[in-house]
Amino acid sequence: MTKQHIYYFLISCVALAACNVTKHVPEGDYLYTGGKVKIKDDDIKKKEKKVLEPDLTSLLRPKPNSSILGLRPKLWIYNISKNAKGGPLKWIKKWGEPPVLFSSVKVDYNRDLVSNRLQNKGFFLATATSDTTIRRKKASLTYNAVAGPRYLIRSVNFTTDSSILGKAVNATADNSFLKVGDNYDLDVIKAERERIDGRLKEEGFYYFSPENLIVEVDSTSERHKVDLYMNVKDKTSDKARDAYTINNIYIYPNFKLRDTMRGRTPEAVLYNDFYVIDRTKMFKPQVFERTMFFNKGDIYNRTDHNLSLSRLTSLGTFKFVKNQFQDSDTADAALDAYYYLTPMPKKSIRAEITGRTNSANFTGSEFTLSWRNRNAFRGAELLTVSAYIGTDVQYSGNNSGGNIFRYGAEANLSIPRFITPFKLNTSSAFIPRTRITLGFDRLERQNNYKLNSFRTSFGYTWKESIEKEHQLNIFGLTYVHASNVSAEYDSLAQTNSTYRNAIADQFIIGPNYNFNFTNTHRQNQKNTFYFNGNLDMSANILGLIQGAKEPEEKKIFDTPYSQYIKGEVDFRHYYKIGLNSQWASRLILGYGHAYGNSRALPFIKQFFIGGANSLRAFRARSLGPGTYLDPTLESDDLLSADQSGDIKFEFNTEFRPKLFSIVRGALFLDAGNVWLLNNDPQRPGAKFSKDFMKELAVGTGAGVRIDASILVLRLDLAFPLRKPWLPEGERWVFDSIDFGNKAWRKDNLVFNLAIGYPF
Repeated sequence: MTKQHIYYFLISCVALAACNVTKHVPEGDYLYTGGKVKIKDDDIKKKEKKVLEPDLTSLLRPKPNSSILGLRPKLWIYNISKNAKGGPLKWIKKWGEPPVLFSSVKVDYNRDLVSNRLQNKGFFLATATSDTTIRRKKASLTYNAVAGPRYLIRSVNFTTDSSILGKAVNATADNSFLKVGDNYDLDVIKAERERIDGRLKEEGFYYFSPENLIVEVDSTSERHKVDLYMNVKDKTSDKARDAYTINNIYIYPNFKLRDTMRGRTPEAVLYNDFYVIDRTKMFKPQVFERTMFFNKGDIYNRTDHNLSLSRLTSLGTFKFVKNQFQDSDTADAALDAYYYLTPMPKKSIRAEITGRTNSANFTGSEFTLSWRNRNAFRGAELLTVSAYIGTDVQYSGNNSGGNIFRYGAEANLSIPRFITPFKLNTSSAFIPRTRITLGFDRLERQNNYKLNSFRTSFGYTWKESIEKEHQLNIFGLTYVHASNVSAEYDSLAQTNSTYRNAIADQFIIGPNYNFNFTNTHRQNQKNTFYFNGNLDMSANILGLIQGAKEPEEKKIFDTPYSQYIKGEVDFRHYYKIGLNSQWASRLILGYGHAYGNSRALPFIKQFFIGGANSLRAFRARSLGPGTYLDPTLESDDLLSADQSGDIKFEFNTEFRPKLFSIVRGALFLDAGNVWLLNNDPQRPGAKFSKDFMKELAVGTGAGVRIDASILVLRLDLAFPLRKPWLPEGERWVFDSIDFGNKAWRKDNLVFNLAIGYPF
């Protein structure tokens, strides 16, 4: 079949799909293709019309059959499969959509909707008419609205009621959403009632609701202006007029859904200001001291109400958290608070087999077995013990270092409070945690060496809010020891510091701090951000005590320890384009300085660049430092070492359009490099200088993402635009790009297969 035949075939299919949509429209009726609203009023500015017209159009019902590029695929599927009894047509029948008929449109109802909406926006004299357009078997509607003058707010008057409630309402006036000179808008009035209700809930008015407020409108005082009067409805109940306090607090930490809700029982334990009813003694009462923001005698307020619920939920121990307030039998205008908590199963085992792609561009599989105890010592502690085994095989580029086999285990104890010599707590909705970790990892690199890593840490995690999180390890210890080093690798390590550093025995001792901010959960915002900052230090105090400095290397347990300070920031910006597309950008800056007992950062703490989640046009950890090029990259030498640096600069930007269904595309540009702080005779051009911008590597490419929510499979194809190791003036390589050349493709095209988005 020639290209011309294919073209005619596609045109015929499109024409057939377009003509076939009215096949099952009854005689005398029409296919409804939709409606739109046009505002016919010269006094309204074009900018305001662009906002109002889509808003009014969205009110129209029913909605027409969905369309893509003028075609209606769901309607077409319905038409061809309506009478199907079996076969493929019956299978696709569920994706069809019956025709929306013109006879189902309630024109008068839609006209009233348009008029009422405009009147609620302050166009009190608005009217609307409708016009019908019929073409063949299709019909559409246009609603022409005449808005008229828009009324403005002349004055806002709050109640003069002298009761406790009236005074409380009047006290909120300074922060009112209703402003003199603004347009009258019913939506703003509704929001104002909600605002006042929210404020009163902070002052004990538990039974009050926005419906207890009424806003009276007077439009007779001045032409096209209104006076607003905020009042409490006369029929407001006495309970809604009273401010309530907290009386007794009851907590049921082992509540079953089949249990009946009840008050105090003989087994209730009074702890501070609350009663704990726990027959099996599953939890220590102290657990709830850190979750309850209410105390007996406090004025009820919604903030403490929500904070208590959030903290109980964030414990991670309870499957269901239910709260109830009831009028107290023993005090006037007081509430008894009840908390019914249903625990999750205390112990659980989870086995998981996953595909895995790590930052070094090795892909493979991993089997993990985890055991959890959600209440290890009756204090809602989470104890997790896990073990894993896995293998990695480099997917693209030279087989740098061969295959990797790895296994390890970790024990992690998370305690829901700060363990400190002095009492310390936070006022956020999230429980602070003390974390104690102990782990072992073994990495076997084919034909090179086996690396054993023992680690332990003690520190804290706490969240200020859903967007801000802090992690502070006040003590961390890592011991790295290499074994089974091959003779070939050891020979190279004797003369090359890069190879030697990778297998050096070392202690890393010290604190680290991490701050994370993200508001990417805000789906309706056009601009969202992510920031991660990390500060890492080792042996600062120990080195000071021992007087560690070059060339007198100090040791503990006959092993040298590292001294350094390292900082890294990762900033990301996401810009929403339309409903389904996004522009994402990332900037990474890193700096590490070794001193005292160390001539260089520990190999596992150095910066690397390149690979599936970094500069995708360059093989993982093969780039730099600076203008240096590892000569083994062009060979099949399995002893090739990873290239690293003390300073890192990386920038990535990526356009992510939605193509169809769960498939997204990507066009990206990456730039960056790593550098050394000091000269290395074995790696000329690696030192950082003021000309670092001239030494950036740049790559570009395109990709596809299969985004199934629970798993994102990513395929990227990239190639370099700038190679920093080439002579200055020849580093941009636009002229050499030749996709038709097999040798060029072999040397420059890099394919990345990964799990998840790169950032």
